[in-house]
Amino acid sequence: MNSAAESRDRVVVNLQERRLDRTVLRTYRTRASLDEVVPNDKQPRLGPKIDEELQRQIEANGGLFEPLLVEPHPEFPGKYRIIDGDRRWSNSKALVEQGKEEYRLIPVEVTDRTLSEEDRLRVWIYIHRQRKEWDAKEKEMVAYRLVDLMGRASAANILGITVRELDKLVDVFELSEKFTSLRDPGSAITWARELMGVSKKLLTPSVVEAVVKKVNQKRITNSKDLRKLRTILPDPIAKAHFLGDAGDLESAALRLVTTKPKADDGLTGELDAVVEAVKAVPWTTLQELKGNAELLKKIDDAETMLRSLRKALS
Repeated sequence: MNSAAESRDRVVVNLQERRLDRTVLRTYRTRASLDEVVPNDKQPRLGPKIDEELQRQIEANGGLFEPLLVEPHPEFPGKYRIIDGDRRWSNSKALVEQGKEEYRLIPVEVTDRTLSEEDRLRVWIYIHRQRKEWDAKEKEMVAYRLVDLMGRASAANILGITVRELDKLVDVFELSEKFTSLRDPGSAITWARELMGVSKKLLTPSVVEAVVKKVNQKRITNSKDLRKLRTILPDPIAKAHFLGDAGDLESAALRLVTTKPKADDGLTGELDAVVEAVKAVPWTTLQELKGNAELLKKIDDAETMLRSLRKALS
């Protein structure tokens, strides 16, 4: 089997340009042994690499379909370092360790130079943004990892977002790590996103602790149910019940104070109902009604009637 250095010598020609975001790579394709490829110790992706489903796909395809993107290793002559493809390398290695030697030789796309750390991260992020799992789970995880590797300012620059937006992603990831008893650990990000959708003024540490505890106890089983907190938390009675050990979303919702007027409230109740009805109209709806002549006439009539009512009662 040819070494990585020998392969490199043979293909110094036939380099192709590959533009990834602001980085332009010159690469060539070849095959290399798993032993010639070294994982990147500053891999942006966190979590377990071994995936039995991916191993089944590798076997069904008779090997890797997509080559790993690698660079000449800066410390080990004749070896490559992974830029993108750590999971593919890890699962191919797992198959070889099961005695399936036919998966030892893997396809690689090699850059003509070793990238800077910033370029390497930009390339990895650009590639992963094109994949469906980026929005599903990786965005927050990568933001957290980049802050750890490079600091907030550099991480925000590489991701092309503001530091404030970066901090939100990091907060979501850190919160997701607290959901430890979900059937699908990957869904923790979804739970964290839903909870962070609640107003920060309402989302006190005691509320977060209570939610995490009840989710891990499987007393809340649908992440979308967390939206009920938006009506429960502003109500002191419903909130106090939810924070208690016996409270849950459904029982807390039953304790919400209603504002409907009583039948014997008379004119006062009717006016309260009108005010509440106006308050309930969404701002977007009001914008759509702007300039509506018929509605403006009704408002004028109502103003005239209310002025007459005030004069009569004064």
